Amino acid sequence: MPNAKNESHAQQTSQPSPPASELNQAQRRAVSELLRVSPVADDLARRFREAGHCLALVGGSVRDALLGRLGNDLDFTTDARPEDVLKIVKPWADTVWEVGIAFGTVGCLKHSRGGDGTRSYQIEITTYRSEAYDRTSRKPEVSYGDSIEEDLVRRDFTVNAMAVALPEKEFVDPHGGLQDLAARVLRTPGAPEDSFSDDPLRMLRAARFAAQLDFEVAPDVVAAMTAMADRIGIVSAERVRDELNKLVLAARPRKGLKLLVDTGLADHFLPELPALRLERDEHHRHKDVYEHSLTVLDQAIALEEGEPDLVLRLAALLHDIGKPRTRRFESDGRVSFHHHEVVGAKMTKSRMTKLKYSNELVKDVSRLVELHLRFHGYGTGEWTDAAVRRYVRDAGPLLDRLHKLTRSDCTTRNKRKANALSSAYDGLEERIARLQEQEELDSIRPDLDGNEIMEILGVGPGPMVGKAYKHLLELRLENGPMERDGAVAALKEWWAAQEASTG
Repeated sequence: MPNAKNESHAQQTSQPSPPASELNQAQRRAVSELLRVSPVADDLARRFREAGHCLALVGGSVRDALLGRLGNDLDFTTDARPEDVLKIVKPWADTVWEVGIAFGTVGCLKHSRGGDGTRSYQIEITTYRSEAYDRTSRKPEVSYGDSIEEDLVRRDFTVNAMAVALPEKEFVDPHGGLQDLAARVLRTPGAPEDSFSDDPLRMLRAARFAAQLDFEVAPDVVAAMTAMADRIGIVSAERVRDELNKLVLAARPRKGLKLLVDTGLADHFLPELPALRLERDEHHRHKDVYEHSLTVLDQAIALEEGEPDLVLRLAALLHDIGKPRTRRFESDGRVSFHHHEVVGAKMTKSRMTKLKYSNELVKDVSRLVELHLRFHGYGTGEWTDAAVRRYVRDAGPLLDRLHKLTRSDCTTRNKRKANALSSAYDGLEERIARLQEQEELDSIRPDLDGNEIMEILGVGPGPMVGKAYKHLLELRLENGPMERDGAVAALKEWWAAQEASTG
């Protein structure tokens, strides 16, 4: 990289240095990535210089440039105070927002035309700062700094504590982040205890980066996470939830989730996950529910089409959380978990609500948990068409996710059993497809609507209309579509029975 300035590693470690070729490759990737964003970055840097201030690309943007995966979200740091940043960017940017200005961050959107068309860059510019929590606060106290070195030492990990001063493109790496990046290891710029005391959420970020980047977390960092796990309790549920989402949506969530469980962090915000590690003994053998759940998550990810699916992934992870509460040792030596899907759905709703998930997300994930065992009553195809219709009706818009979750839930090593289950589900999907062609299963409703029911029965709005509607829906599920005359006759027959029973 031009004008590279690699300063000594802040900590002496026994980690072997990566080969020089890996470092060179990282620098070549960074040069290529930085050249791509140079028109925007250099233009912005010149404006800061003309105003008497410094500007540097920093943190995740530098890390991603070195990994060859820099996107259109760019992070900068500057000695300019937020009000001065606003004065510089307002005439330049297409859109400016001040949501994070209390924490020293100004955001903006810039459209840039190049040989490959117009690109839109989402930019955040943050004043040099340091921040720390006290023992009871849920929000960091922000103070501004005057040097980039001050700014970098307060960052979470060495791979995020690198900068490129602009427009010179001078590489600033006081904590050995480039070497750690090449070695694929996560370390903190200073003592991990100090870093996690400043912001306990960084412990979750360690697990998230392990999952996203497939990096190993340094032993001293893992030890600090374990010792300080209870500190995560001062962080708001919203921040924890957002970090958990990023981890679950990562390329290798299993890696990050295992770190959360092994360090004890999960005990403080997702205790249902470590609770799945049910003890095993020689008399009452059963699946390791914790490992099973992680495998189901892996298998669900493999079935995704397109973007990562948070609803499916959370449902896969949580589908068996009702098992610890419902476990029973039967007299014949078997272990049972009767109704664990119902209990698990309630537990899922409770936990996700505490983590401040949206009502819609809570509803969808808990519904999938509740339905994940429904298929196992299908056997080798004994369900009637009515039962298939109810399966589709109960799944509603979640049907495709339910298909994936059900298939993922098979983790048996018995190939014959696995093939039989897969074949049975193939058969169910084929039956659903046939019925959908014939009956529009996705929008099952009675053959008469509420207005028609009131007109035929000569009644106004009220509870009896709802009962009539429900009766016709059951007939529709049981028998399939009816002609209008048949539906009218069935409604009148039901109404006569109602009148007779009320005498």
